[in-house]
Amino acid sequence: MENKKSILITGCSSGIGLDTAIALHKKGWEVYATCKKAKDSAVLRKKGLKSFSLDLSNSSSITRAINKVERECGGKLDALFNNGAFAIPGAIEDIPRDGLREIFEVNVFGQLELLRKCLPLMRTNNGGTVINCSSVLGFTAIPFRGAYIGTKFALEGITDTIRRENIDQNIRYVLIEPGPINTQIRFNSQKHYEKWIDKDNSAYRDIYERDLEKRLYKNKVEDFFELEPYAVTKKVIKALESKNPKARYYVTLPTFFSAVINRIFGSRLIDLILKYRPDSK
Repeated sequence: MENKKSILITGCSSGIGLDTAIALHKKGWEVYATCKKAKDSAVLRKKGLKSFSLDLSNSSSITRAINKVERECGGKLDALFNNGAFAIPGAIEDIPRDGLREIFEVNVFGQLELLRKCLPLMRTNNGGTVINCSSVLGFTAIPFRGAYIGTKFALEGITDTIRRENIDQNIRYVLIEPGPINTQIRFNSQKHYEKWIDKDNSAYRDIYERDLEKRLYKNKVEDFFELEPYAVTKKVIKALESKNPKARYYVTLPTFFSAVINRIFGSRLIDLILKYRPDSK
């Protein structure tokens, strides 16, 4: 038991976080699988995982979680997988300041506060791995995902910066960049769209009703390139087990494709490729 490696994972209620937590638990890791809601943590505890609440929008919640992890792991932590995040679908023009503040509190500020508080535990451990879950939207912008894209671009830039500032050779910083993955993020986005987007007073009202809402509220959106969460889990495990992990791990074909486009083409051509075009119907 004393030789078990330990990892703190956020956003374990479903999707990528849940899949990764279960997979690492099966591989013998001591997994601290955190969820925003206490009821979700209770479900995970029944599966044999150590799980408790962690709300990335709340500094007190982050501090309580870190204190608990520190007690549980004897002050030493091997890894952090910063996975918890949400999206606000809608045009940049329609997202108010408070909406942007709310999403940045979770997707950027909360993740970075947690990261900062994990570093002393990794230094005590003489090393560790920080994995931040970004997205293909962390380096490629598409219409009506601007709030989420803004947070992921920020996370990428800060992760690159801290990796270059790093004075601890045994602490590694990794970005995971998934494309379309079969998770609950679209379903979970509905309440944020309804909270922040004033559709009736928007210049984009017709677009929302004709296109965005059709995708947002559809029971199952067919995506030829979509993979299951374990595709991300495999890359997380690869990064954790590597002595010299890559700075970035792409997941899904669209991520590889987007990376190539960004290297080869200029902004004008990329704009032509990715610019919003209403359905012809």
